[in-house]
Amino acid sequence: MIKNFILEFKKFAMRGNVMDMAVGIIIGSAFTKIVDSLVKDILMPPLGILMGKIDFANLYITLRPGNVAGPYASLDAAKAAGAVTWNLGFFINAIISFVIVAFAVFLLIKAMNLLQAKFEDKKKDEAPAAPTTKVCPYCKSEIAIDATKCPHCTSDLK
Repeated sequence: MIKNFILEFKKFAMRGNVMDMAVGIIIGSAFTKIVDSLVKDILMPPLGILMGKIDFANLYITLRPGNVAGPYASLDAAKAAGAVTWNLGFFINAIISFVIVAFAVFLLIKAMNLLQAKFEDKKKDEAPAAPTTKVCPYCKSEIAIDATKCPHCTSDLK
């Protein structure tokens, strides 16, 4: 029973679509790291300057003070004091990351749809291939198009 289960799992795991999914997950996680860096390191600093020198990483609201009373100089200081915080900056970063990833996926799908449409149009434009076989009028067997005698019933063909 266990052997059958293992064989069934191996058959499932070795399917092409499962392997494709695994590759997609790995690439997706790497892409997520790139997008996170883009948001945190490239987009948010200038946006913070434009919005009055706001550091989004330290944009938080203290819900309950910690052992040491606030105000805290940074989110790290608030966490070190044991304060309960509402981390708005991280949430804003996550929303921006999501929008960027969603837009990138949209562009990828759009490009794939365009390529698929071009491929289908090209297929429609191609002339159908000339037939290479015909049916013997006597025995109804499939034979070569240029045959003069049926190899199945030995009838002479026109």
